[in-house]
Amino acid sequence: MKFNFEKLQNLGRALMLPIALLPVAGILLRIGQPDLMNLKYIADAGNVVFHNLPLLFALGIAVGLAKDNNGTAALASCVGYLVMTSVITDINKDLDTGVLGGILIGIVTASLYNRYKDIRLPEYLSFFGGKRFVPIATGVVAVILGTILGYIWLPIQNGINILANWTFASGGIGLFIYGIVNRLLLLTGLHHVINNLVWFVFGSYPNSSGAIVHGDIARFMAGDPTAGRFMSGYFPIMMFGLPAACLAMYKNSFSENKKAVAGLLASMALTSFLTGVTEPVEFSFVFLAPALFMIHAVLTGISLAVMYLLHVHMGFTFSAGLIDYILFYKLDTHPLYLIPVGFIFFAIYFIIFDFAIRKYNLKTIGRDVTNQMLNMVRADSRPLQFIDALGGSRNLVVVDACTTRLRLTVLDSGNINKDMLSALGARGVIAPTKETLQVIIGPTADIVAGEIRQAMAANHATHLTEPKNHTTELHDLKIATDIVLDDKTQKLAATIVKYLGGIDNIKSFSVVAITRLRVEVNNSNKIDMAGFVELGDIELIDISGNIKQIYIGNNAQNIFWAFEKF
Repeated sequence: MKFNFEKLQNLGRALMLPIALLPVAGILLRIGQPDLMNLKYIADAGNVVFHNLPLLFALGIAVGLAKDNNGTAALASCVGYLVMTSVITDINKDLDTGVLGGILIGIVTASLYNRYKDIRLPEYLSFFGGKRFVPIATGVVAVILGTILGYIWLPIQNGINILANWTFASGGIGLFIYGIVNRLLLLTGLHHVINNLVWFVFGSYPNSSGAIVHGDIARFMAGDPTAGRFMSGYFPIMMFGLPAACLAMYKNSFSENKKAVAGLLASMALTSFLTGVTEPVEFSFVFLAPALFMIHAVLTGISLAVMYLLHVHMGFTFSAGLIDYILFYKLDTHPLYLIPVGFIFFAIYFIIFDFAIRKYNLKTIGRDVTNQMLNMVRADSRPLQFIDALGGSRNLVVVDACTTRLRLTVLDSGNINKDMLSALGARGVIAPTKETLQVIIGPTADIVAGEIRQAMAANHATHLTEPKNHTTELHDLKIATDIVLDDKTQKLAATIVKYLGGIDNIKSFSVVAITRLRVEVNNSNKIDMAGFVELGDIELIDISGNIKQIYIGNNAQNIFWAFEKF
């Protein structure tokens, strides 16, 4: 059976939707405590979110996996979850599927939605066709699923408890292994899967209203003194270790690049320190120095073990940054221990990264910035340039995002331009399969994904995979004959044609991403590379084989029209 990474990737992305609700719940719960505002109804407002996490996961997973993220999937999943849990409880009141039950019914609902959202029923039942059919089908399937789980969930539940108890009993060793595995799974974005087990499933504790909550986060918020072991060890890494790595990269950047990269590295370090979002930092060195990333994974495991051995229990609702540290400081156990431990990890990271970068001449940020990369991208149109770099609109099947990365389904991941993506700010690119792609951007990933979808919907993007022959561009040709171009533009166009080996060597050309020409030549050996270097701001970018792009800037459309006149 072929492993379907795309489905697992989509699940990892969908898990982030309900997780994104936790910060507001944590804030409400915290500010309602007696030592702050002492308002029970506000604390209860936060508590109710943690109490209903299974339902929220059911809703979020269904919407996240539905093809068009339609709200019908959420309504159907709500119905399915209520029906399923009711059936399970009637069979055995001691069963609790928790968040896993919510995830399961969410997956089932999304599958039903994607399959039956356009179903056509006989005319006398047509009212119940299409999307209206999905909640009905989900309710029926939920009865069947609840019946099955009612008889098989007990051994599964016992197995989860055994695994959780082993993890708790293993102490520092278990946390050390968890830390390493968590960072290694980061490469594929599947760390969300293991995090959901420890943060939302393992362990149980009654909250202030008597309801049983599960997982490290909810138990911590409910006041469980043993909770926080799966979170505490991240604080030294995210607030101290990775910012130290950024400092080491800045220290070793070339002198002529220090000014250019200072802002970027400072932003990455500050993001990690304040919010605990670390992927932009980690993906700046994971492919350059895999051994360095392995050391980082081991240090993460060590940090988790050390904080456990020091009896430090700290929690967060989003990630291990300064904001969560301050917010939940009074709920933490020995939070001040973070300061000396953090500075120790700061020193360790800085020394290791500084040594490795110099010893092995690693091309980290500031040591690989070339003029070509800096000139490739201007602030003309970010979404169009991303579409261009991702192989064109027809190469993009699904565009989505999680916290820090674009999660894409493509026709062929080999069509992308990694250099262009790097120039657009991508810190890493992962292609687990030919059809799946992840682009690590940072906290703006969801915004970029939305911009790309809007640009594609507006049909503004030109794709790379199907070159246009300029002899068939009748509309552009008609416009070109009506345009009067200045001498400077015509001379520049003639020079570019000359350096491309003459008009007879040009097979096709078109404007892409507003600022560039995409050119396919018959023989790339005829291109005068030295000539393009002399043009200064005009950059020749190698895409593949005989396909090139020429960065021109805002004058690209006029150069295109000038080409048409040859």
